[in-house]
Amino acid sequence: MPTSYDIPEVLDRREGPYGEVVLRRHGELLQIIANGCFLMDTSDGRSERLLVDAARDALDDRPGPAVLIGGLGVGFSLAHAAADPRWGRITVVERESAIVDWHRSGPLCGLTEAARQDPRTRILEIDLIKYVNETSDTFDALCLDIDNGPDWTVTDGNNSLYSDSGLASCARLLNPGGVLAVWSAQPSPGFEESLRNAGFNQVRTEEIPVARGVPDVVHLAVRPG
Repeated sequence: MPTSYDIPEVLDRREGPYGEVVLRRHGELLQIIANGCFLMDTSDGRSERLLVDAARDALDDRPGPAVLIGGLGVGFSLAHAAADPRWGRITVVERESAIVDWHRSGPLCGLTEAARQDPRTRILEIDLIKYVNETSDTFDALCLDIDNGPDWTVTDGNNSLYSDSGLASCARLLNPGGVLAVWSAQPSPGFEESLRNAGFNQVRTEEIPVARGVPDVVHLAVRPG
């Protein structure tokens, strides 16, 4: 018989426009589940932090670069960006109001409190695809982590972000020489080709070692300019 410690405890369950989103506690870990698909937990955060660092390191030495983080999740990317004085404006786009609530006044609050209070930080409750297609804002880096990768999306509608038109919208948001960084649970040679076809330069994939299994990766590409 499993003990109660082995059974995840549901802390909150919401039904929203994109389906069900659940916050669970499993032992000491907090987990986010969307439509039955495991998204992330608080076990490590190495991948999320390296996503932000990879984008920063691919930039030139421009002062105070502005970064857009696609997906708040458990907050590792936001907290890491806010801890880095090099970043200027930090914008986070999150479509699930439940996740934003969990950070503002729920179980995830402590993970991002300092980052949310940082004057550089702005959190927007909007679908990333809608924002990318409609905003007039521009950035020096886009760090996108809303799916398990270009080939494994959380919802079908997210496929458009990795299409030719979606990548053109991403390029429009980037200042010349800006960096697009996309997290993925596995490499995607097809996505690399799509990035090149969309006019990006310096397309490459960096591996992120994980405790078990195959490495995560970050797809990187630079807008010419």
